[in-house]
Amino acid sequence: MIITKFETWKLERKADFFDNTRKSGSPMPWDIVLIKLTDDEGAEGIAMALGARSGNITESYLQEIIAPVVLGRNITDREAIIQQFYTIDRHLTFFPNYLPGPVDVALWDMAAKKANLPLFRYLGAYRSSLPVYASGLFHPDIPDYVKEAVRYKEMGIPAYKSHPGGPFEKDIHIARAIREAVGDDYILMCDPVAEYTLDQAIKMGRVLENLNYRWFEEPFRDYEIEKYARLCEALDIPVANTETTRGDQRGVAQFILQRATDIVRADVSWKWGVTGTLKIAHLAEAHGLQCEIHTTTMAYMDMANLHVSCAISNCEFFELFVPQEQFQFPMKEALPIDQNGIIHVPERPGIGMEIDWELVETCCTSYKVRTLNQMKIQTKF
Repeated sequence: MIITKFETWKLERKADFFDNTRKSGSPMPWDIVLIKLTDDEGAEGIAMALGARSGNITESYLQEIIAPVVLGRNITDREAIIQQFYTIDRHLTFFPNYLPGPVDVALWDMAAKKANLPLFRYLGAYRSSLPVYASGLFHPDIPDYVKEAVRYKEMGIPAYKSHPGGPFEKDIHIARAIREAVGDDYILMCDPVAEYTLDQAIKMGRVLENLNYRWFEEPFRDYEIEKYARLCEALDIPVANTETTRGDQRGVAQFILQRATDIVRADVSWKWGVTGTLKIAHLAEAHGLQCEIHTTTMAYMDMANLHVSCAISNCEFFELFVPQEQFQFPMKEALPIDQNGIIHVPERPGIGMEIDWELVETCCTSYKVRTLNQMKIQTKF
């Protein structure tokens, strides 16, 4: 059960999901780095790490900083490894939010496979399925949002979340247009990923309350705790945030203590893996709050999210980033969503989803491997 090999494949997705405003003059190819850990008994654990701006940076963090910590460790040393990452992060590393969580996911995947259990059952199952909400991208025009919301309603997806792209006044029109198109009873959420003023956020929140939206997400940057506290106090609609806070569960705790959130957000990519996400979900539960699990923008990792969501009691939905076909890469199969918009956890061991290794080879621009016996990075390509 000792980890002896750490492999990474840097994959070009060649995607173009964000507009020029959000790219802001910097490339954003949405690369992925696939990770495989192997132990001395031949067991494997798979995960993926985001390389939205630069797969090279993600690959370097994984191979140069993270791999030396993991190699030679028992696959059950997850908490010890996480604590070591905390120390490394504190002293002049400052991991991106999406690292080192994926390595923790690979460790859990391997452990569940060795136990011959689906990950959610290995964690301790609460349920085996969840309703889905479609979570759209930014769009240039109001009719684009309306068309998307109507499409997923007609597909049987039970809820839809918009990401209105601003300015603030236009976002209000988007929210109203969507509600008018889908009817009064369809579940809607709004996540502008915005930099509103406090006054603008209060006005937007009150519009959403009148339109019967389920929650209002991330109108400020996550470090603006005081603004969030005042917003939560002013509104009746639940305010969701914390998806991008640094400081794992300790960062989320500050929001809870200062009453600056109504719904906590976490995921296995941005919140230190399965280990970190479970800590946050249980912290939220202890304070009577929902922990709605946030998309990783990678369908394979979102399946790890699903396993966690089905091992906790305080998550209501599965976030499906759409169009889902663009985020399935590099899995062989589509997400297991039925005609009623319910996603079901695979009963296969581990995460239970198959990688398309032929596609990996086709899209791979860099392969690197470290082994326990040879700590020097070996590179292909």
